[in-house]
Amino acid sequence: MSIGPVRLNHAVLFVADLERAERFYTDVFGMVVAAREPRANAAFLRLPRSGNHHDLGLFGVGPSAPPKQRGGIGLYHLAWQVDTIDELAQARQALIDAGAYTGESSHGATKSVYGADPDGNEFEIMWMLPRADWGVYEDSAPIERLDLAAEVSRWAGVRTAGEIVA
Repeated sequence: MSIGPVRLNHAVLFVADLERAERFYTDVFGMVVAAREPRANAAFLRLPRSGNHHDLGLFGVGPSAPPKQRGGIGLYHLAWQVDTIDELAQARQALIDAGAYTGESSHGATKSVYGADPDGNEFEIMWMLPRADWGVYEDSAPIERLDLAAEVSRWAGVRTAGEIVA
């Protein structure tokens, strides 16, 4: 028998400086602090349109912990989905403004921009095409150059994230 989850509920990151990480995710992602646990040096953050208790947990471990090695064993990145391609373009600019932008690509059915938080934890902000338009990308995930302006022109206003709790 297999486990049958319906989605990833939240992610938890170890960070060197809890206040710095909290400030990054509240400023750049607009997250709000849902709860703090001082005994664990932890904060639990919620996305602004989420119906979840928390979407991200941050546990401060101090600067003496070894830094994450890119390409090493462990989590590569988290992917945060936005509802429209317009929001993806806004996310790209927010990452550039925050000095956190690291790249972008098209994966066929998804369009993505990438960034890293102050501890080097990488993340993806992605928008997904409507399911009916996946076509040849139904069974593939290429890594191609993203022409974000062309994608915005084609898909502006098209929502694909499903129900978002406001």
